[in-house]
Amino acid sequence: MAPQPARDRILDTAFRLFYAHGIRAVGVDRIIAESGVAKATFYKWFPAKDDLVLAYLAKVDGIWSGQLHAAAQAAGPAPADQLVGLFDALGSACRRDGYRGCAFINAAAEAVPGTPVHDRTVEHKAAVLEWLTGLAADAGAHDPPALARSLTILLDGGLASGALDADPDAPAQARRSARVLVDAALGRAVA
Repeated sequence: MAPQPARDRILDTAFRLFYAHGIRAVGVDRIIAESGVAKATFYKWFPAKDDLVLAYLAKVDGIWSGQLHAAAQAAGPAPADQLVGLFDALGSACRRDGYRGCAFINAAAEAVPGTPVHDRTVEHKAAVLEWLTGLAADAGAHDPPALARSLTILLDGGLASGALDADPDAPAQARRSARVLVDAALGRAVA
């Protein structure tokens, strides 16, 4: 097997360390040491730590957004079902070893508002909201932005619950709550 390229080793190491320990708690020297690259190689790929943090957040975004979209699509072609089905991604996320909540919320808590890192966290959350607003409109919701906002709050709460109380029923409860919200927004009888 060919050795992993240096940039990938750096990013994989940062991914593991930033998520497990927090962005501020992990220094560049530790990432360099654990990735096995020279300092010059590190700075060739990431001239500043924020460049690495942004690459980390892009990687997290690709993974998490992919999981959300896959869970939504697995629920079937109906947008209303997809709005509920995306919550299945929450269950698999919260059950993985080393789960520490939403990487974007964690990063936002550490970043100063107005910085590129904080802006990237806001961009991710806005993209999820926009996607859900589109699904809500396609489903025929009376107020698509309000439904989407309610679902993102529920999703973020589920991510936080998975880290704080690790209740194995939390993802299923979030999914059930999503169904109630979607049904109410579509004017369906709520059971």
